[in-house]
Amino acid sequence: MKRTVKIASAIALAAGLAACGQVKPGHVGIKVNNFGSNAGVQAQTLGVGWYFTPFGSHIEEYPIFTNTYTYSASPTEGHADNEEFVFQDKSGLGLSADIAVSYSVDADKASILFQKYRIDTDGLIAGPLRNAIRDSLVTRAAQMNVDEIYGPRKAELLNTVQHDVQAYFSPFGLRVERLFWAGNVRVPDTVLAQINARIANEQEALAAQAKVATIQAQAQQAVAEAQGKAQALNIEGAAIRANPEVLRIRAIEKWDGKLPQVTSGGTPFISLDQGK
Repeated sequence: MKRTVKIASAIALAAGLAACGQVKPGHVGIKVNNFGSNAGVQAQTLGVGWYFTPFGSHIEEYPIFTNTYTYSASPTEGHADNEEFVFQDKSGLGLSADIAVSYSVDADKASILFQKYRIDTDGLIAGPLRNAIRDSLVTRAAQMNVDEIYGPRKAELLNTVQHDVQAYFSPFGLRVERLFWAGNVRVPDTVLAQINARIANEQEALAAQAKVATIQAQAQQAVAEAQGKAQALNIEGAAIRANPEVLRIRAIEKWDGKLPQVTSGGTPFISLDQGK
């Protein structure tokens, strides 16, 4: 009898556990009823814990912590299928790129998000989120040249796409925290060669301009120095002409005090003015 009771208790416990759903740490739950008068998605979200889920009901979970997913052409990232984004520049040139997204779910709006799409997190990533990124990228890139997309406006392009996607999902509780390039934008080899050649030519032109500027600066410096010396000589000449005794004073300053051994009869620097 006791054994029968234990077996019955075990069965009842197992059945009870089977009729329970769990919300794991870092997640928020949404209870969904498929039958009865309460059929539909409950507006109140569920925190971490175990909840009774009778037949016809279940709990959907969404992460409220930051997750990162990479849409890539590589089978080792994201999904095994090719998930790269394909788009065009304003001239219609075909481009492609891998993009990663960081996201989380607003706990207060989790039920709204599920009511909107009725899919789990994987479904959101593969469907609505990817579609929103692709649509914005296609629209925004079509307004730019390949040189801009591959070069100076690359970050601007993705920032604009990020803003578009954030604005779209914000009312539904999906936080798109950041989009970032998961590698270089891929362009046709012929176009890439042209871009690299143009960049090399621009660098050479800048180097040549810098060299010319250096030579011009050196020439201007030399001219300024020569003009300065000439101006100094003119000033000095004018001073000497106005006061010839300056030359005698300078000679005396440089004389070492020794008289020459052979002279023509005069004594250096000693010449008395006969009129005085």
